[in-house]
Amino acid sequence: MERDLAAFDAIYDAYNPRLFSFLLRMTKNRAIAEDLLEETWLRLVSAGEALDAGSRLGPWLFTVARNLFLSYCRSRAREQVYTRALISLWPDESSLSPYDAASQNEFEDRLEAALAEVPPVFREVLLLVGFEGLRPAEAAAVCGITPEALRQRLSRARTLLSQRLKDSPKVNV
Repeated sequence: MERDLAAFDAIYDAYNPRLFSFLLRMTKNRAIAEDLLEETWLRLVSAGEALDAGSRLGPWLFTVARNLFLSYCRSRAREQVYTRALISLWPDESSLSPYDAASQNEFEDRLEAALAEVPPVFREVLLLVGFEGLRPAEAAAVCGITPEALRQRLSRARTLLSQRLKDSPKVNV
C-alpha cells in the first residue's frame, strides 16, 4: 500500500501540472479545468489495476483528460468564460531587459489570445504536440485519429494560429 502511494505521488507530480495546463487551455476556465483534472486522477485510481503493464501512462492520462473535456463540451451548449489568470506559456526570465520582458509578455498575451480563438479540435493538437511534447503518434492516439489525420490537423492548426497571430493587434512597447 505504501509503495502504491509513493508510485501515485510520483505520477501525480510528473503529470499534474501538464494535465492542468492542457485542460485549462482547452476549457478556458480554471474551475472547470480543476474539476476535470480531479476526475482524471479519479479515473486513474479506479482503473489503475486494469491498465496493461505496457501502457504508456502519459498518453493514457491525456486521453482520459481529453475525453472528459469532450464529455463536458457535449453537456454544455454555451462557451465558458475565458480566464487566463495564472497561465503562462514560458517561465519568467529574470535576465531579460525591461524592454525584452515587455515584448515577451506582449507576445505571450497575443499567443494566448490567438490560441483561444483556434477551434478546440485544432487547439488540442497544438497543445498536445507543441506544448506537452507528445509525439504525433501519441497525440493521434489521444485524439482517436490516425497519425496522418493528426499531421493534417496539426498543419491546419498551425496555419490557423499563425493567421490569428498575424491578425492580432500589436502593442507598441
